[in-house]
Amino acid sequence: MEHIEGRHPVLEAIRAGRRIRRILVASGARGAVTDIVEAAAAGRIPVAYVSREELDAMTRGRVHQGVVALAEPRAYGGAADILAAAARRGETPLLVILDGVEDPRNLGSIIRTAAAAGAHGVIIPTRRSAELTPAAVKAAAGAADHLIVAREVNLARTIDRLKEKGLWTFGADAAGPDLYTGVDLTVPAAIVVGGEHRGLRRLVREKCDFLVKIPMSGPLSSLNAAVAAGIILYEAVRQRSLAARSRGAPPGPGPG
Repeated sequence: MEHIEGRHPVLEAIRAGRRIRRILVASGARGAVTDIVEAAAAGRIPVAYVSREELDAMTRGRVHQGVVALAEPRAYGGAADILAAAARRGETPLLVILDGVEDPRNLGSIIRTAAAAGAHGVIIPTRRSAELTPAAVKAAAGAADHLIVAREVNLARTIDRLKEKGLWTFGADAAGPDLYTGVDLTVPAAIVVGGEHRGLRRLVREKCDFLVKIPMSGPLSSLNAAVAAGIILYEAVRQRSLAARSRGAPPGPGPG
């Protein structure tokens, strides 16, 4: 059974139709918990009131804001599911590939930013990667229930398959030859971001069509993985919105 912790993540899970067995609420909790209880009642989800100490023990000290949902384990998708989602929306694919991001809070933050930017999904490897743990879901603040998170065994082969489907890959690399603002992100695009400490692995780097850098000044030589992903994602949003306006189409993060 998967724990969903925190008021906003639990409420978004209910709204997204997650299969939730039961919701535990701290006795005496007020405020935003009322919306959760009402949403649970509408969805016929049982609610039980327990002591805050019981929730503390269950979440091992993580911040739960007085509410924990017990949900069916989340099913990961595949890269094909992300492309299918873009097709259903009639939009040019925009997705993120994470090559060894191991901090669940970074994973959650990237998922949240990708969802906000209108991306169609995030791909993670099955090994050496953070997973959709309670910490990642909490950092995503509900976005994990509205975005496809795919797991693939081999990222290099996954990139090859995406290229066969017409996608271009843009690897975030501090030593890359291209500025992130100097490449065309209106095309079907996969933004590839490396792990917190080693960046992109050699084989994944070699598979990328472009290696793009974000200008840095001062003593730091690189950005947090979640920050780098967000900067490039919103450059894609900017370019796609401009392209849509030039065609007279409604602006959006992923115009077709």
